[in-house]
Amino acid sequence: MKLLIATHNQHKVTEIRQIFQSPGLELISAADVPGLPQDIDEDADTFEGNALKKARTLCQTSGLWTLADDSGLEVAALNNAPGVHSARYAGPECVSAENNRKLLRELDGVSDRSARFRCAIALCAPDGREWTVDGSCAGRVIDAPRGAEGFGYDPLFVPDGYDKTFAELGPDTKNRISHRANALKRAEDEWLKLLGLDK
Repeated sequence: MKLLIATHNQHKVTEIRQIFQSPGLELISAADVPGLPQDIDEDADTFEGNALKKARTLCQTSGLWTLADDSGLEVAALNNAPGVHSARYAGPECVSAENNRKLLRELDGVSDRSARFRCAIALCAPDGREWTVDGSCAGRVIDAPRGAEGFGYDPLFVPDGYDKTFAELGPDTKNRISHRANALKRAEDEWLKLLGLDK
């Protein structure tokens, strides 16, 4: 069966395809389906709300079972900012490097660097049914970016139990321990049977 991933972000598509797998499951991205909305206003105040909005919108437009995620970084010393604004932390048209620079400015002189990545994943069926799962990964924000793998805040985030950033650990390790991996493992456990598929 075809399952639509409600994103044009190829980094996310690659991660999801590497983790969420089953015989008979074909994961396609929003870029593979002509006529889908390019940008969906992620204006909910929770990761779950944004994931549901994206999945619901593309499911209704495409008529396909649709999976969407919303994720971000929560920094304890910043009252869990950037949170749901992680992708647009430095402004609506910003890029990851600008977000990272802003985060480092906000944490200048701050000793508590504890943080966690959070991910919510939504699944919407063409008949209107909806489900969500979530996952997280605790760690800390370092003083300067390190590593060339990954995307977003990965060069600044060192997960608990490791001394390398997500951008240094590489996809095999990241896809085993990340917030998205943890959420997708729950999704596999709860949703593959729902989709009539095997692990």
